[in-house]
Amino acid sequence: MSQDQVNTAATRGTVRQIPSRTGRRGRLACVANVHHVMLYGLLGAVALAPECSIAWAQSHETKPVFDTVIRRNWGPGVSDDDADAGIAAATPTAGDVGQTGGQTGLSGFHRKSKPAPDSAGSEKTQPVEVRQARVSEMGGKTRFEMALSSGVRAEIFTLANPYRVIVDLPDVLFRLPDGTGQTGAGLISTYRYGLFADRKGRVVLDATGPVKIEAARMTSSGREGAVTLQMELVAISANEFGVGTGATSSAAAPPVARPSVFDDRLQAKSASSKKPLILIDPGHGGIDPGALGVDNILEKKIVMDVAKRVERRLKATGNFRVAMTRTSDVFISLDQRVEMSQEIGADLFISLHADSLASKTYASVVRGATIYTLSERASDEQARLMAEKENASDQVAGLNSGAFSAENEEVRSVLIDLIKRETSNFSTDFSNLLVARLKKSVSLSRDPQRSAAFRVLKQTHAPSVLVELGYLSNQADARLMRQASWQSKVAHSIVSAIDGFFDKRSVRSAR
Repeated sequence: MSQDQVNTAATRGTVRQIPSRTGRRGRLACVANVHHVMLYGLLGAVALAPECSIAWAQSHETKPVFDTVIRRNWGPGVSDDDADAGIAAATPTAGDVGQTGGQTGLSGFHRKSKPAPDSAGSEKTQPVEVRQARVSEMGGKTRFEMALSSGVRAEIFTLANPYRVIVDLPDVLFRLPDGTGQTGAGLISTYRYGLFADRKGRVVLDATGPVKIEAARMTSSGREGAVTLQMELVAISANEFGVGTGATSSAAAPPVARPSVFDDRLQAKSASSKKPLILIDPGHGGIDPGALGVDNILEKKIVMDVAKRVERRLKATGNFRVAMTRTSDVFISLDQRVEMSQEIGADLFISLHADSLASKTYASVVRGATIYTLSERASDEQARLMAEKENASDQVAGLNSGAFSAENEEVRSVLIDLIKRETSNFSTDFSNLLVARLKKSVSLSRDPQRSAAFRVLKQTHAPSVLVELGYLSNQADARLMRQASWQSKVAHSIVSAIDGFFDKRSVRSAR
């Protein structure tokens, strides 16, 4: 094998990276190992593939490719030789190879890397940091690069409707500048990043159309174990893409993170007769940042700040039990939020959000808080658009969610009819109280009470509202939302409305 062939093989991240200097004996040993792996599966891959890597590394001064990216399945554009090498390096689970309807993420080897020892000989336990990320275009290909403090196993796949490329990373911290990912290049329009679940990071790249991951590799950058993940994308047809490579195995939401204070379900049920349970839902989180406002202000941060103030004030009254759907910057799917509310038996569900307008013409004049309740038909066009945007949160995070899709329209109508009979009037009552309290302390929108088919408000067991605190695209609203004094006013108004709501219900039940 010539040196050019060696370099080409190294770039493609295949197992067959064996220069002629290893000798005929070394080449035969590694080829034999490949065939053993194909016969004996994953155990063979773990035991034998490193021998080939070691032989290659010992004969070169350059550092080897990090074996950290896996391949979902093979696409039509991958040669038999590449497929054989990839199978030898990372034997797929059942169903990965030969699936139809999916273009592919390419990979290098699949070897777990150990944390580097520190000076005392103990292993480092700090999470890997993601320090830089950028998208570029060259020669008809789009390249995504990400710099990490050390190597980890990355899982890459694609999803359709809309077209996305997903990169999953275990236990990472994103240390990227504000505004990173808002603009793209080539086949990538934008991208976002954050926690998809506890100890699981995710990057979601929005593609302008169907794409194939032509190459993916993680290489040493030569700085104290730092590495660079590089991924190259090329355009393909919709038929070639199909449903993507992760449609059946990767689009599932992480487990519901039930609040720890309610881990004992019997205690939660017995206590519910004493104090109402309020579930505060800070919208978005983690990989899903929500709306982006002026000066790169993020919706997920603002609503979390307000939610924590509401939680503290509610607990201080001594009249309520309080839970939060999330207490940190982590992604929780829409259905998980509803399931959590049902599981813990919430008596009132309040989802906090903030809006943003793309139009610069209206962004300077549209402002103020709005309270939404559930209805099958939106109260107006703006409410319909708002519901569509909020209902797309799961797709933003790289999930394929069809809970409110056209094929489920009949089920949705029956569900909303049930909700109307059980909780609609109570939701409206609370909305009335909340608007009355909020208008005393903060600005409201021109039409502060609206309704639409918000998925997170599918609460058959409890009244629920969605509060848009204001418009992050408006300079005045964005400035106020950052202020602790404004957040305290909003929290005070929400708690006051909750007090009034349950006082009113107590009077009714006593009659």
